[in-house]
Amino acid sequence: MMQLKFKISLLFLIINSFVFAQSNYNNIGIIPAPQNVMVKSGYFKLTAQTALQYETNDDRKIAELFKELVKEKEGFDLVVAKNFIQAPESVISFNSVNANGLAEEAYVLEVNDSHIHLSGGDRGVFYAMQSLTQLYLNGLDNHQIPQCKIIDQPRYAYRGLHLDVSRHIFPLDFIKKYIDLMAVYKLNNFHWHLTDDQGWRIEIKKYPKLTEIGGYRAQTVVGNYHDRMPQWFDGNRYGGFYTQEEVKEVVAYANTKFINVIPEIEMPGHAMAALAAYPELGCGTNPGPYKTAEKWGVFPDIFCAGKDNTFDFVEDVLTEVMALFPSKYIHIGGDEAPKTVWKTCSFCQKRIKNNRLKNEESLQSYFIQRVEKFVNSKGRSIIGWDEILEGGLAPNATVMSWRGVAGGITAAKQKHDVIMSPSTNGVYLDHTQGLSSFEPVTIGGDGRIAKIYAYNPTPTDLAPEFQKYIKGVQANVWTEYITTPAHVEYMILPRLFALSEIAWSNLDKKDYKNFSEERIPNHLSWLDKNATLYRVPEVIGAKDTTINVTDSYTFNYSPSVKGAKVYYTINGYQPNETTTLYTSPFTVNVAKGEYRQVKSIVITPSGKRSVVTTTLLRNMDVLKADSTIINKTVGGLKYFYIPGKFKNTTEIDTLMATKKGVVPQIAINKIYGKAREYGLVFTGYINVNENATFEFSLFSDDGARLYIDDELIIDNDGKHARYEKSAGVAMQAGLHKIKVLYFDDGPGSTLQVSVKGTDGVKLEIPAVMLFN
Repeated sequence: MMQLKFKISLLFLIINSFVFAQSNYNNIGIIPAPQNVMVKSGYFKLTAQTALQYETNDDRKIAELFKELVKEKEGFDLVVAKNFIQAPESVISFNSVNANGLAEEAYVLEVNDSHIHLSGGDRGVFYAMQSLTQLYLNGLDNHQIPQCKIIDQPRYAYRGLHLDVSRHIFPLDFIKKYIDLMAVYKLNNFHWHLTDDQGWRIEIKKYPKLTEIGGYRAQTVVGNYHDRMPQWFDGNRYGGFYTQEEVKEVVAYANTKFINVIPEIEMPGHAMAALAAYPELGCGTNPGPYKTAEKWGVFPDIFCAGKDNTFDFVEDVLTEVMALFPSKYIHIGGDEAPKTVWKTCSFCQKRIKNNRLKNEESLQSYFIQRVEKFVNSKGRSIIGWDEILEGGLAPNATVMSWRGVAGGITAAKQKHDVIMSPSTNGVYLDHTQGLSSFEPVTIGGDGRIAKIYAYNPTPTDLAPEFQKYIKGVQANVWTEYITTPAHVEYMILPRLFALSEIAWSNLDKKDYKNFSEERIPNHLSWLDKNATLYRVPEVIGAKDTTINVTDSYTFNYSPSVKGAKVYYTINGYQPNETTTLYTSPFTVNVAKGEYRQVKSIVITPSGKRSVVTTTLLRNMDVLKADSTIINKTVGGLKYFYIPGKFKNTTEIDTLMATKKGVVPQIAINKIYGKAREYGLVFTGYINVNENATFEFSLFSDDGARLYIDDELIIDNDGKHARYEKSAGVAMQAGLHKIKVLYFDDGPGSTLQVSVKGTDGVKLEIPAVMLFN
């Protein structure tokens, strides 16, 4: 049975300050949204005479946690007992014995006027406790818990959150806090990334140099390593590791929160730290010298797959790891392993020949399968990133699909278990949450919370007979650019809430408007009162866009954190506490031909701030179609490709183009060139088939601008990670000039121009609308 600590944990310190406003009956303020909720009229009233009844020792420990919560909030010292001599008038019972056939993580929570009953298995009662706590705190002011019946269970068995401690290491107390946050939102697998090129973070007693040497790097690259050449380094030795006793402490602590800890030991790639400690594990007869990596990226030096001592090392390490982690799963990485050194290594080539392998990809498959066989012999199973598909998948391996969803689909079709964790769908929490120029340094990417919430981990184009192999979803926190616990918190909150809901709640229970405008503000109101950092979402009702108006526009705002205030300006100046406080909807008048910038910001009671949202109001005439255009070719635009380094699109000169021609759509294409830095200009005409206001969107990494009929419609310029801006444009049916300017400052490249018409469907501008 799971052992729960008697004392109140951070888990309930986290929950105990939430104040919820009951929204609709489908979720009644709970994150993640339960599967089935029935709300009755009336309430259960908690009093000092309410008794807590339990069936098992584990039930008692959960009951005592609730007792401590109530005492801390209200001063009531509730009685806890297994059997009452006389039934009290008000009782809360915790029962993991009478589970009524419920699945392991399912629960039933029933509230009537005198009795609250929590039933399920151990895990189910634990999750019921969290839902009860939210209901209790929702009515804390009047001690009322709404009468209801919740029947709930998770959509997926695997609900994971990853943390990379190799690039930057974090204190033990923070690791426990991270686990607490997971438990609050019903996540159940903590993926602990313990080894990589930049540091080996777990003590292995048989190989002490792994931490003595591999646990430290001489210095660290400063900032995003793509931003400057030559790169800058801080000159400071960096490192550390977790002792085996500390690892045991973390595993035991997670166990009290019903969270499984999955260790990741990278192989055969991402092994520079291990090779620095034991260079004989590298390729060739005289390998090395190696050093623990000081910057980020993929390195060619990997474990030698041709030497038996490599496998002796791996098995020794995994033996110690498995003694520390009771997890069924052991993650062995398998990603980003260049085969360059294997191609010239006599040991590796001999292994390929002796085992009749096709090539180096097959040699990696041999490596993974040999490791899997060893792990299976210990009663465990491996997880690997989707590269382990290359060369043939190990027989019993679970695939974690990170390079999009294709690897997961392929593995599921081969009847392998899959955990979806695609970097393309928002669940990489190291990606940027907004416009990168306003965010901490990140690797880039598009990590908006709305994108995570919209993600369905089960691909709809996967045949139903294979969908059962999608076991769950995981979000990843890679820490190349995340150096402190506070920075980790900023990156995971509030996106952790979205992960929770896509992992637990069925699709028909998801409601982004309710989630983002009602439940998130309430949950963040606690975080604002505690020593936890989070990203303050933008003002609800504000959008970074351009709106075409006639005469006036009315703004209806609300704060993204309960108890926070919204300030705004209509004169283009930055809003702060000295500018206008939002108290009710307001109207901004815009004369014909004028522009107005309306800027807004959220400021929380603790002083945390959202980024400023700028809405541009434009009162412009309907753009007239050009009826004089004849003999235009349908199906594309002219393009100009200009190599060079640019800070914004205004520096691009089409007279310097080295390539030009016609392309069917506005997109980045390999035919343009191979320069790391370049500009692109697209010109031609767009045809719209009705008199209407169209919404254009410009999604780019780096800067881009959209002009229609020589009017600047969207300005998404400057160096930044993937970000989208939009604008409404009133247009007459017919042909209009269109021009798009874009520059790429490396390494990411993204350009997409979309349009939404009166049907509300957003689509990338198709070739049939474009002329040249």
